[in-house]
Amino acid sequence: MEQEHSITVKTDQPVRVDRYLAEAYPHLSRSFLQKRIKDGAVTVNAGTAKAGEKVKDGDVIRFSLPEPQEPEARPVKMDLDIVYEDDQLLVVNKPQGMVVHPAPGHTEDTLVNGLLYHCRGQLSGINGVLRPGIVHRIDRDTSGLLVVCKTDEAHRHIARQLADHTITRRYRAIVHGVFQEPEGTVAGTIGRHPVDRKKMAVGVKNGKPAVTHYRLLQTYEKFSYIECRLETGRTHQIRVHMASIHHPVLGDPVYSTLKSPFRLSGQALHAMVLGFVHPVTGQYMEFQAPLPAYFQHLLEVL
Repeated sequence: MEQEHSITVKTDQPVRVDRYLAEAYPHLSRSFLQKRIKDGAVTVNAGTAKAGEKVKDGDVIRFSLPEPQEPEARPVKMDLDIVYEDDQLLVVNKPQGMVVHPAPGHTEDTLVNGLLYHCRGQLSGINGVLRPGIVHRIDRDTSGLLVVCKTDEAHRHIARQLADHTITRRYRAIVHGVFQEPEGTVAGTIGRHPVDRKKMAVGVKNGKPAVTHYRLLQTYEKFSYIECRLETGRTHQIRVHMASIHHPVLGDPVYSTLKSPFRLSGQALHAMVLGFVHPVTGQYMEFQAPLPAYFQHLLEVL
C-alpha cells in the first residue's frame, strides 16, 4: 500500500521537480525521487512528470510513497561506558562519533544496538522498536551522558522531568571568540530552518522556546572555554544558540562558518553533568563524565 502526497509549488523561478521535492522533503534523496519520477509515481498538474521537468510557482505536484516499513534494531556487542545501572535505568557516557539510534546509514553501529545487547532487550518500548529506552538524545559528534530507561514507568517519569525542565544538564564547550562578560543567557525560539531543512534556527515561525545559560571558564587568544546549562532541550540547542550570538562551537560543521585551526571530527561539545530524580526511590542523582581525550588535548594546546 502506498501513501499519497500533494504539494503546491512556491518558487520565484522554475526549478527541477526532483530538486524541489528533495528540498521540501529532506528525508528523501534526489536519486530516490528521480526513480519515483521514472516509475511514473509523480505528477505535475495531473500530468505524469518527466525526468528533468521544471515546475513553477502554483504548480501542484502529487506523488506516492510506499508505506514505511520500520525495521527492528539488532543487538550488537559493544564496549559501552556504563556510568550507573539498576533495574530501572542506566546512565551511559556516549563517545564522540556514535549515533544514538538507528537511522539511514547507521543501522548496526548505534548506541541502541549496544544497549539491546547489554540489557538483553529489557528496555522501555514507548519510543518504538528503533529507539528503545531512549528518552533524550545528543548529537553524533557530541560526547557525554545520557539516561536510558529499562521500564515504561521509568521512561514516563524521566520524560516528565524533561518536560518540566527539572533535569540537570551541563555541557562543556570550546567556542570561537572571547566573551566580554563572565556569564549570560541566550533565549529564543528554535525551530526547523526555513530553507535548509537539515538545520535548526533561532527565531523561526512555530519555533519552540529555548533557554541556554552559559558561564565562562577560561579565555584564550581567539577562543573561550565555557559551561552551558540547558533549561530546555531543543535539537542542536547549544550549537544554534552559541552561533546566534557569534560564538559558534569550535569544529561545528553545520553552524560555524569560521575555519578551525585544529583537525577535529566534530564540534567540541561534551555533556558533562546529568542529574535527575530516580523514578522509584525519589532520590536526586547526579553523574559526571570526565572530558574525553580529544577535548582535554584541545585545552592543553590552547
